[in-house]
Amino acid sequence: MDPSRTKIYFAADAHLGNRWLADPQAAEKRLVRWLDRIGPQACAVYFLGDMFDYWYEYRHVAPRGFVRFLGKLAELADSGVEIHLFTGNHDIWMFDYLPRETGAVIHRGPEIVDLMGKRFFLAHGDEVGKRPPMLRLLQAMFRNRICQLLYASIHPRWTFAFARWWSYSSRKNGMNGQTTEAQERKIACLVDFAKSFLQAHPDIDYFIFGHRHVLFDTKLNATSRLLIAGDWMQLFSFIEWDGDSLRTGRSD
Repeated sequence: MDPSRTKIYFAADAHLGNRWLADPQAAEKRLVRWLDRIGPQACAVYFLGDMFDYWYEYRHVAPRGFVRFLGKLAELADSGVEIHLFTGNHDIWMFDYLPRETGAVIHRGPEIVDLMGKRFFLAHGDEVGKRPPMLRLLQAMFRNRICQLLYASIHPRWTFAFARWWSYSSRKNGMNGQTTEAQERKIACLVDFAKSFLQAHPDIDYFIFGHRHVLFDTKLNATSRLLIAGDWMQLFSFIEWDGDSLRTGRSD
């Protein structure tokens, strides 16, 4: 490993291509500027899901757009930076296009990884903890290969339109980065999950999630912490690990 590359970064929830920001391209450019800044010192970047507001790639066709972000991923990977993309609930249908074109490693569920001497539990956050039965059913359908093939048989003009409508409808209540009572309950579910998981896996030092669109950091016990990475729509936030300290930050 290049000795000048001494840091690992985590980010989540850019929702590139969304329709509910006044200037989505400006948000993408800001993300790329941040990647430019951290590139020389990063040995790895972990994107913890929903970097795209909707992503479904067909055998010979991939979604249009995101050229600045995708080009930057390829550039970083070519320079020796590990790029890790976790699927989220909006971009679960990543297959082989991004690994081939950008060099990214795709993760389709939670991962436990050792990074610079500490053990991390990484996940988007929608697939752990207590979930309503309907959500569990939808997640199983979205991950089912037969359902994916049936969905792919529908013309993209309909599937993309439906996905954009669904995403827009789910955001009508706004994204202000504040922890409402409902949000706090959902965060508490992640905390409860992590504490329960620690009982069987006490060697986990850090849990890091996306999905909730808040910056959050709490101690679980004397040696373990849980963090939520915020987002790249309003918070423009990230988490940085240098082997000694784990901290949250926001881009300029």
